[in-house]
Formats: sequence, structure tokens, C-alpha cells
Amino acid sequence: MREQLTDAAETFAGSPGALAEILTGLVDDVDRALGERLEIFPVCHHSPASALAMARRLRAKRPKVVYLELCEDLQPLLGELRNCRLPVAVQAFASKLDGFPADWAPLSVVAPITEASAEYQAIAYAMETPGVELVLVDRSVDHVFQWSPRDPAADRDGADGPAEPAAAHEEEAALHGDAVGVEIGDLRPRFAELEAYLLHHGKVRHWSEWWDQYVEQPLVGADHETYRQVMVLIGSLFRRLRPADHPRGDSDVERERYMWTRMRQHLAATGVDPADCLYVCGAFHAASPVEQFGTGPAAAPYEITPRTGTRWLYGLIPSSHSAIEAQFGLAPGSVSIAAATWAKAVSRSGVTPFRLAGQPGGRSARAGTAAKGRGGKATAPVGVAPEPVTDRLSGFLARPPVLDGLDEAELRGWCVDIVRLARRNGYLASTADAIAVFETSILLAGLRNRARPTPYDFADAAVTCIEKDVVPGRRDVRRLCEILLGGDRIGQVGYEALPPLARDVLDRLEPLGLDLEKRTIQRALLDLSAQPALVGCSDLLWRLRHLLPHDAVRPIMGERRLGERSAQESWDLALGRHQRSLIELGYEGVTVEQVLEQRLRRLAWGPRATAAVALEAVEDAIGLLDGRRLVDELGARAVELLAAERTVDDAPEVLRRIRRLLAHYRATEPTLPPWCATFVTTGYAHYCTLLPTAFVDPEANVRQVGAMLGFLFGMESLALALGCDRAQLELAVRQSRPESPARVALHWAAQHQLGLLPLAELRARTVELLANPLVVPAFPQYLSGFVQALEPVPGLTPFVVEVISTAFARLPDPVLLPWLPTLITTLRQQAGELVPLLVREAGRTFPAALPALDAWVPPWAARPAPPSTADPASEAVPAGPVVELLAGHRATCDAVADLLGCAGQWRTDAASMGRGSAAGSGPATAPEVAALLVAHPATAAAVDTLLAPPD
Repeated sequence: MREQLTDAAETFAGSPGALAEILTGLVDDVDRALGERLEIFPVCHHSPASALAMARRLRAKRPKVVYLELCEDLQPLLGELRNCRLPVAVQAFASKLDGFPADWAPLSVVAPITEASAEYQAIAYAMETPGVELVLVDRSVDHVFQWSPRDPAADRDGADGPAEPAAAHEEEAALHGDAVGVEIGDLRPRFAELEAYLLHHGKVRHWSEWWDQYVEQPLVGADHETYRQVMVLIGSLFRRLRPADHPRGDSDVERERYMWTRMRQHLAATGVDPADCLYVCGAFHAASPVEQFGTGPAAAPYEITPRTGTRWLYGLIPSSHSAIEAQFGLAPGSVSIAAATWAKAVSRSGVTPFRLAGQPGGRSARAGTAAKGRGGKATAPVGVAPEPVTDRLSGFLARPPVLDGLDEAELRGWCVDIVRLARRNGYLASTADAIAVFETSILLAGLRNRARPTPYDFADAAVTCIEKDVVPGRRDVRRLCEILLGGDRIGQVGYEALPPLARDVLDRLEPLGLDLEKRTIQRALLDLSAQPALVGCSDLLWRLRHLLPHDAVRPIMGERRLGERSAQESWDLALGRHQRSLIELGYEGVTVEQVLEQRLRRLAWGPRATAAVALEAVEDAIGLLDGRRLVDELGARAVELLAAERTVDDAPEVLRRIRRLLAHYRATEPTLPPWCATFVTTGYAHYCTLLPTAFVDPEANVRQVGAMLGFLFGMESLALALGCDRAQLELAVRQSRPESPARVALHWAAQHQLGLLPLAELRARTVELLANPLVVPAFPQYLSGFVQALEPVPGLTPFVVEVISTAFARLPDPVLLPWLPTLITTLRQQAGELVPLLVREAGRTFPAALPALDAWVPPWAARPAPPSTADPASEAVPAGPVVELLAGHRATCDAVADLLGCAGQWRTDAASMGRGSAAGSGPATAPEVAALLVAHPATAAAVDTLLAPPD
């Protein structure tokens, strides 16, 4: 073989140079791998040919120890695979990092396992055969992140290109989330030009299709030695043609050193003969040039670096064919096609594959039986003498591949079924389309040098003949072909393999009478009044609603808010579809309540926590958890965060939440909690301090300043009752000097609320603004400030309606029409939620009928005084103690008249009457008072005793 390759290099290159060195190096790598006493079994991930060859070799060799290229700390989970329906993924998860950058959290690693894979055959053989030990030798998940940065582009290096939209957006394609994928046998060219060359000359579109045609199909029926030599040769070729600066080069070398070191350590510790062992690894690593290669004494030592302090959690999560394709950049549908190829190859070859006993979805016969279809107990392995290595490459590469003949019945069935599926999904397909797909598949196979159409040829033919301009339904023809050829198989983790939290959830929801492990959406109806036993289920569902994705637990009827609970509820439950999220929830705690409490604490004490966030956590704790302790701790944390804030960004949210909490406590408890009272007093003092700065701060908008005033005025009575000083608020308002129109209007409203600006003066200022043509363009900004003032000063609502009506009445059309768009956009952007208040007030103010509008007089307009024929001076002044009191203390009446804008003078006869009444006898001028005192003398006696001077 070496001589033939050297001659070929001289013929094509002209001289035995670099090309000859590469070609002869390939043969050297094959000799080195096959000459190792520890048998190396090269595989490719999710390859039916590798799985079939693995099953054959395990039955023939029956090794005592199987070394597997998989993260060593995942081994304890492999026993739980028997409780799962494949495909599933073994996962390692870490949320609290020690030794990695904090922004990497959370870290997740998944290793998907399918039935049509060599690693599953090795695992099933080792776990079901007595006396066989399975040892995982690849680096730990901690070293995965130690040796390579978390770069999704690097993790998915060499992808088939962008996935097709029909598969990329499927829900099942996201089962792995953003986890980093590890696989056994990543066999793909890492030299872009080489891959492009192979795809072009192979007349295929994807690498998966090229591999299936030129490697999978020829090797399905190959013997063991031929399979080994061809796979090592391919791995050596891709390794030698890899660019020197490839980002994964150093990581691959470190992994190979790690694995060989672990194997030598195990051999030394157990004393097992290397000839009785089998090393299952990717073909890329089979011919490794590292110094640690081999089990001989000449292998160089290697020091394994310690792991970081990160605490890893392990479990199993469901996987799917589409998730595996999306994770590792495979062509859409390639894993489903591989599964179909595996089932067909097993039936043709007569090989009995290994399977974990009791695994759902398959036979329960124990693996390790010698004959197909005959169950029985597996026997211990017996050592087999190694066979001499002979050259199988020369003959395999020299002879043309054996082409399968056309299976017309199979292809005809595909064509009929795809037309049936297309019609069900809205396509106007007919028998003519089935015939066209049949003929086109044969034509495409001939153009691609295939005697038998492959599933890829059939899918391309179906798209060509059936797909029209638009897709009538949710699925296109290529997706229908994937369903026809096996579909997107979705795995499931069994109950026994679930973490304690997931099992606890399923147990507590058992009274609902639903099979929650199904992937379908199930409707749960809860009548809490008739069935009080379901109250616990309702509480758990609301907690899961807070923790899981919204589609997993979705309420259809019923709600839960502060102090409110529904008597009847209806839920759509899809826990089986979101099993991965439920499993990862189990990494955080043992019960849902524990996880919810931890998340609320993490939310309130996180680096981005604010007072509004802490108040939200308080609401969630009240509504979802029982107990006062957590609520008090979160409330105290909210007080700390509020006092530490230096901006007013969250003022609207703080105001909304604290109002809701105060209303809840006032309705349910006799007194406010201590933290709630402290929050009000701290917020009152805090916002008073920030108010002058917020009025001029360009970063603070009008709504935030309005929310501050809403807190101060809305909580004023409670704050004063708790010991705050109103003078602090008056000083803050007096010290404020706003400049923008909206903030000026807001400041005027605050002054009016404090009694510093009478309504008459405020009305005069707005009239002055409308009379100034330089200010009219900015008047919408003033209106925005007045509308925002409705939050802290709701009594101004009639005044704001008056201002808007006055503006529309007085402004001419040339000024009003350009002004309207600015008014509408300003109110929509800055005060959209307060405009309904104005609409309701306007509905109460304006007449309801159009004919009444002509005679209608606005309430703020000055009504003409009715004509009076009588002389005002001759009108009689009513006598009595009230008139005497007002006449004797005129300051109060004068202040009220000034506040209401009423002008007038005191009448002299009323003053003289007051003085006369005060000087004369009271009973003579007020007989009703005298009669009252005579009828009830006890009151007068008590007052006399109270006012009498002491002796």
C-alpha cells in the first residue's frame, strides 16, 4: 500500500515531495493504530456503520474492559439510561462558578446518545454483561471549559451551513438549549477547501450526504479489519490536512494525552491484560501522534491539571434527532435517516444489537445473547486470541463499491406516502406527482453515480415535483420527507431517572388524574370550592408558572394576585414537552418551594437589584409562598435598596407596587408590617432629598418626577402619621427650579397641592401662556406636565380639561392645526395611561347631546349676575351666632375668598350687628341657643367646671 501511494504521488506531483509524505504518513498512522496491543476501535458519531461494526466486534471479541471516549465524570449517569426512551442527553450543569468568569454562568454540557450509535452499543454491552467494566476516559466537563473558551462558533466548527428554516425553528431543535455539545467521533474535514472539493465532485449538498454515500454505505457490510483500517485512514487524512492554526488543535492533543494517561492508570491499577480491552474513540483520535500514545513503557508521562472549585450537577435530559442536528451542525433529517439506515442494516445483516434490559420502546431480552431472537442470561466474557493484522485497504480501495440494486417497491412506497402526506398538509398533489417523484429520484441518483436512490435523492425529488411557490401549511415538503423516513424521534427521561424535584412535582400533581409525562398539551380543570383537595395542586401550578417557561404551565381561566384567589381554574399543562426545564429546575433544589425562595433571594440580592425588583419579589413571596419570614427579609432589602438609590428611574414602578402592597395589608392585617412603615418613611425622606435634583436632571423624564410627587403626596398622610415632617416636602418644592415646560407645569401643580399657588393664579398663568405667541408651540409640553400631575394631584383633572378646552377655543386655526400633531404625540408618549382620566372628566363636563351644546356655558366661564331690583344695602343681614363668629374673625373668610378668587367687602351693618350682639345679651338675640342650653344644662355645667380657675 505504501509503495502504491508513493508511485501515485510521483505520477501526479512529478516528484516524491510533500504529497508523498502525506500519503505514506497515512499508511504509517494505520500501522501504528493497528499495531497497538490495546485494540483501538474508531467510530463516527451517530453512524449506523460504526454501530453495526461495534455490535459485531463486541460479540466476537467480548472484551473485559471497554474504554469509551466520553467525559469521565458522566459515568454514574449511564445506569439510568435503562429508564429512558432514546434519544436522551447526559448533562452536566453548573450555575455557581468557581474558577471561571462569572459572565459564563450558567455552564452546561450535553452528550446525546441515540440507539443507532456505537457508544450506545458499548454501554449496553458493558452494563448487561457480567464481569465487564466500562471506563470513561475523556476529560471531565470541567476541563472542557478549562481548555477551550466558550465560543459557539468554535463549538460548531465545520457545520453544514445554516439549517433550513423548517427545521431550525422547530421546538424540538432547542431541547439542548445553549449547552456545549460533546460527541464521540467528530469526523469531518477541518480544511474548508477539502470539504468544498469533496462536496462538489461528489455532487451532493451536505457533508452528511457525502458521508452516507461514500463511507456509510460501503462500510455497512464490511468485515471488522476492513472497517478499522478504512476508518483510521479517514481520520488520519482529516488530521493531516487540518490547518496548523485550527482553533481546536491544542484541545484535541490535550484530550488524547488525557485519555491515554487515564487508560494506562487503569491498566496499572487493575492489572488487566490490554489484549482483553477495547478502546472506543473517534477515528480522528485513533492515529494520535502524541507521546503518550500506547500502553508500552516508552509512553511519556502526562500530568492532569486539577479541576476548578465549580460544583457540577449531573442529570439526563430528553433529546431529539433535530436537536442533535442543530447541536452539531448536521444536515436536517440526517440523524433520522441514519436511524432508518440502522434499522434496515440490522434486519439485513442478522446481527443482534445490544440493548439495556427494561428500556422503554424495545425488547426486554438481556443483551449479550449469542443468537438473534433467543433471550437468556449473558455470560462472562472469555478472552479471544488477537487476530493477525493483514492489509485490507489495498483491496477495498482498488475494487469498485458494491452497488445495491434498485428497490422499486421501497421507492414506490415512499412516493405514494409522500403524496398522501402532502395532500394532508394542503398541497395539491396527485398520482402524477407520485410518478414524477419516482422518476426524478432515479434520475438524480444516476446523475450522482448511484445505482439506488438514497433518502437524500428522494427528498430532493419530492421538493422539486411537489413544492410550489408557497407553503400552504406549517410544514414544507422537506419536513414531510423527514417525517416519512422516520420522523424526529424525541426521547424521554423515565420517572426513576428524574431528579427528586421532578418526581415530587409529578407526585403532587397526581390528584389531577393526568399523564403529565406525555408530550401533548393536557387541560386540567380545578373546582377549588367543590374539591378543596386540589388547592395544593393549584398552589404548585402557580409556582411552576413562575419558574418554568410560560408554555409549560399556562392558566386559561383564573388568576392569582395579592389577596385574590379564583374559585375555579383551568390550565394547559405541557410538562412532558418541557421535561428538560423541569429537570434543570431540579439542579437548584429538592422542592419547588426551595427553588422559588432561592430565586427570589437571588433576585433581591443580585448585582442589578433595585427597590422595584425587591418589591416585586415581595409580591411573589406573598402570593406564592407561605410564611412571613421571607417577606420581611425581602421587604427590609427593599428599604436598603431604596435608600441607596441615587436616581429616580424606578420611581413609577416603586409607586405602583408599594400602593398595591399597602392596599393588601390594610385589607388583610390590622397593622402594617414594620418594613412597610419603614419603607414609607424612608421613601418620603429619600424622594424629598432627590426632588430638587430630579426637576433639573436631564436623565430623569417627566413621568419619573411625577411618580416621585405621587409617592410624596399619596403617602403624605401615612408618612406624617409615622413621624415625618411636612416642612421637608415644602422646602424641596420651594428649592426646585425646573426649566423645561413639562416640568414647570408639574412644579406648578405641586405648589398648588401644597397651597403655595392658588387656583386663580394657576389659571392666570395658563391664560398668559396661551396669549404669548412665542410659547404656544411649546404649550403641548405644558399640557403633558399637567397631565402627569394628575397622578400626584388628581384634583386638577377639571382644571386640565378646562385648559385644553380653552386652548381649542382661543387659538386660531393656523396656530392650532400645526399644534395638534405635537399635542397628540406628546400625550401618547409621555402620559398615555392618564389620558382616560381626562376623557372621563370631559364626559362629565360637556353636554351629552349635540343640541344642548349651543346653550351650554362652561363651568369655568364667568356667569352674568342676574339683575336685582333691590338695593344691596337694604338687604337684611341674618342674625345669629354664626354671623357673629365670622364678623368677629374676618381673617378666615378673607383667606377663603382669596383662595377662591372672590372679591368683595365687609358690610358695615353686619359688623355693627356683630358688635352689638357681642355686647348685648346672647339669649335675647338668639332664643334657640338659650332654649338648647336650658334643655341640656349638663354640658354648660361641665364647661363651667373645666374653665373655672383652681382655688
